[in-house]
Amino acid sequence: MTSGTTPGLARFNTSADSEALAALHEVCSSSAWGSKILAQRPYTTAEALFLAGDAAMVELTAEDLAEAMAGHPPIGRPKAGDPTSSREQSGMAGASAELKTEMLELNLAYQDRFGHVFLICATGLTGEQMRDALRQRIGNSPEEEREIVRTELGKINRIRLNRLVEEESSA
Repeated sequence: MTSGTTPGLARFNTSADSEALAALHEVCSSSAWGSKILAQRPYTTAEALFLAGDAAMVELTAEDLAEAMAGHPPIGRPKAGDPTSSREQSGMAGASAELKTEMLELNLAYQDRFGHVFLICATGLTGEQMRDALRQRIGNSPEEEREIVRTELGKINRIRLNRLVEEESSA
């Protein structure tokens, strides 16, 4: 990840509030998180932006976390036409039909238990690693799982913020 000023960071710092909020919503669908990041512009370095994102994540309420999670599709079922979820979940792309079926069943059991999608920073993970994490985490208490989800969201947000500040143009 970059830590200095980039064209993408300069563009983010100088864009209209509505444009910056839309970009932040693509990173994390929590409006509270986006508002906290927006309020601290301009950022002198990408690392300052990442740290602000981390700090805002810590402050999210249970309702804010629910809003953030609502923006994530279940593992193995990325949103159609969404290159971000497809890229992040690429470890499931070549999974066997058996693994995909197992993930669907585990995802449904997880949603029944916790009331939201199973969230994991899937970037770089295989389908088997995601399945194993899901199997392990389904036994957590709701409180434990909420904090794990907060950590996983923070990882996802950093990856997405990095992509935002690395973009050469807003095309």
